[in-house]
Amino acid sequence: MPSSKGPSFRKFDPSQTVLLPPNLDEWLPEDHLARIVADVVDHLDLEPLLATYRNAEGGFPAFDPRLQLRVLLYGYSIGVVSSRRLEKATFEDVATRWLATDQHPHFTTLARFRQRNLPLMDGLFHQVLLQCREAGLVKLGRVALDGTKIKANASRHKSKSYARIREEEDELRRLSKEILREAEKTDEEEDQLYGKDKNPLLHPAPSDWKERLKKARKALEERAKEKGEEAPETTAQYNFTDPDSRIVQDSGNKKAFIQGYNAQAAVDAESQVIVMAAVTQENGDGRHLAPMVEELERELGELPAKLLADAGYFSEAQIRSVEARGTSVYCPPDSWRVTDGNPCPRGRPPKEESYTHRFRRKVRSRRGRSEYRWRKVSVEPVFGQIKQGRGLRQFLLRGKERVGAEWKLICLTHNVRKLHVASLG
Repeated sequence: MPSSKGPSFRKFDPSQTVLLPPNLDEWLPEDHLARIVADVVDHLDLEPLLATYRNAEGGFPAFDPRLQLRVLLYGYSIGVVSSRRLEKATFEDVATRWLATDQHPHFTTLARFRQRNLPLMDGLFHQVLLQCREAGLVKLGRVALDGTKIKANASRHKSKSYARIREEEDELRRLSKEILREAEKTDEEEDQLYGKDKNPLLHPAPSDWKERLKKARKALEERAKEKGEEAPETTAQYNFTDPDSRIVQDSGNKKAFIQGYNAQAAVDAESQVIVMAAVTQENGDGRHLAPMVEELERELGELPAKLLADAGYFSEAQIRSVEARGTSVYCPPDSWRVTDGNPCPRGRPPKEESYTHRFRRKVRSRRGRSEYRWRKVSVEPVFGQIKQGRGLRQFLLRGKERVGAEWKLICLTHNVRKLHVASLG
């Protein structure tokens, strides 16, 4: 029965003394990132998190969820995401040990904590974003939008094409018939040993793989229907490890492809704070401009004055939708290399100027170039800080919903790091 006094936790005190002469708090510099992580957690509304805990009568107290959250956020802030490595860090890393107040949750405890609290990451991202806003780091004068491809926790070699799936289904049907024919020839002793009409000595029953192939084929057919296609293309891929992931173009090498997701982020151009984060399964960005702006408005309750996006987002319908809401969009129809290398057309624009030509003129103008250059020094460095600086090049979790929550976790810890930089003056 739950305790009438509410949940109880192991006591933790950042200022507690240890067996060694110095105080644990003295091990860490005053301007260390870990102190910002602790301060951020202290200012979060964690009632939804605490409400999930209940103590059975006489049960052993759990590790305080605030302590575990501190360890998790700091781990992602420095690129340590493995629960085993996080447990090890509570022993070996001074900052993590300080955050854990010299307690050492088992890696399975940390893994369960992350897993059970994934639905809360959206709210935590929002709260940290509001802290950034209070610190004056979010002004929404210019916001740059971009996407980067991040590897899924799955191998491309675990993918099969629609044509290959159909071939293997046909082969399994043939094998099933063959097994049944052989089973009929077995004697009574083998029937009693293995069961009637079964003979595992000839070939293992293919029923499990058969069902997986059937599920994969149906999933590809459903995807085709959603796109308005009668049947999937023969080359359409299905990944058996993470079915939600897709074959996408590698952001660092346009000639290479990875099994992964398209991670979207909108960044305040001046502070590099991420004001919107979302994950999509599409390789291209063309259909994401308006939905991402709507997501941004949901986070902050207002829209940016100017939105900067590369040519991959260019879509007349999408841009018209955003500009109709009061945001000025700077999005070239051509690649930046083409845009930057060609001057703005002189003279008055023709009366019948197309939307594409009008935007080409807008971005190539002196003012347009001045505005658009902010994109390269804002959102692109952010992806570099996440992928190169922290080494977060692959998602740990699987499935679009969980990956989306992990991306929010990655982005909110990026914002924690920006709060740390701001605190240094």
